[in-house]
Amino acid sequence: MTLQIKRLTTQDSDFYPQLKEMLAWESVSNARVFSVVEEILQAVRLRGDEALLEYTRRFDGLDVSHAQELVLSQTRLQQALDAIGDPQRDALEAAAVRIQQYAEHQRLASWSYEEADGTVLGQQVQALDKAGLYVPGGKAAYPSSVLMNAIPAKVAGVQELVMVVPTPNGEINELVLAAAAVAGVDRVFTVGGAQAVAALAYGTETVPAVDKIVGPGNIYVATAKRMVFGTVGIDMIAGPSEILVICDGQTDPEWIAMDLFSQAEHDEDAQAILLCPDQDYIDQVVEHMTGLLQSMPRADIIAASLQNRGIMITCRDLEEAIEVANEIAPEHLELSVENAPVLAKKIRHAGAIFMGRYTAESLGDYCAGPNHVLPTSRTARFSSPLGVYDFQKRSSLIGCSARGAASLGEVASTLARGEGLIAHARSAELRIAQE
Repeated sequence: MTLQIKRLTTQDSDFYPQLKEMLAWESVSNARVFSVVEEILQAVRLRGDEALLEYTRRFDGLDVSHAQELVLSQTRLQQALDAIGDPQRDALEAAAVRIQQYAEHQRLASWSYEEADGTVLGQQVQALDKAGLYVPGGKAAYPSSVLMNAIPAKVAGVQELVMVVPTPNGEINELVLAAAAVAGVDRVFTVGGAQAVAALAYGTETVPAVDKIVGPGNIYVATAKRMVFGTVGIDMIAGPSEILVICDGQTDPEWIAMDLFSQAEHDEDAQAILLCPDQDYIDQVVEHMTGLLQSMPRADIIAASLQNRGIMITCRDLEEAIEVANEIAPEHLELSVENAPVLAKKIRHAGAIFMGRYTAESLGDYCAGPNHVLPTSRTARFSSPLGVYDFQKRSSLIGCSARGAASLGEVASTLARGEGLIAHARSAELRIAQE
């Protein structure tokens, strides 16, 4: 199988326009998808369980007569955990420990301070009451995503974590259920698609409404999350997976070839990019990719991904590579160079930065500790990985003493009268008189 991969060089006059074209991605939707999702959301909102069962029959081929049959008990989750092999259980538990340890460092704390006049100002941090976790099901099963989404919520102190997972034609992935047991998920429903998002957003007779919905899904799930945002919070609208590798030409080219494959194998729209100042080294990587491709079980997907969106970029030096990387704002960024931590300080936009030749991106996907739910499609310019902070909210604390109310009241009164809001001004002025 011949690999066709786009080649670019930063010395081309039209380099950045070409790069922009290759990076372009409309993450969700079209008019037909919006129409279908809107119908589903409206039906579940108005008809609850009845609509949920109807769409579950239509889209998942799961025909049950009552929504209670969609509920999986804690006993069922524990049975799945007990039934999987020891290597898988040990791996799940080891990954869970590392994810939790990392998450513990992210927990936000409340704080306050007192001013000289006795006024107290601060911030009170509280966890969400309920969070919903969407997990792909059937053959496309990702137990690692269960851990990555559920454990930060638990560390944050979320009172109830509700998981939805489709089971097409009744097909249940035991490893996903085992991961739910390890992560401490409270309730699990065997329902998926836009109808599951609707149930979590609006609530039905059986599925509770939540405060925030997180987790990956197909285009219908992503569109539904976008459309219910405002009624509930969401984590992000995720596009295809991405990896950018910056290499100085000194890493084993087979390692880099496989690192690029690791993202290309996700799906045909995934994007793998290599950025290097050594053209000969890029040629070596491509040669290894060509030789290794036939040994990959998902060779057709990898080849399509690389042909559709893969890029091999030759740059002048590593300083220019950093400039290009900040323009790309990748989901995953590997710095396969000497002194990677020094270079990492110059990165302004990336979901996760993997430092050094031995740090394969796949370690972050499963067990390094930081979250693998990351901003895609250049959204790392303004957003961050999923974390404990996504399941916490902040309330401002303001407590005025009599002296503080008098001092602040004069400022507030002047500004309020300037805006023509007289009741605001008089409300502040009444406290001034009490000082």
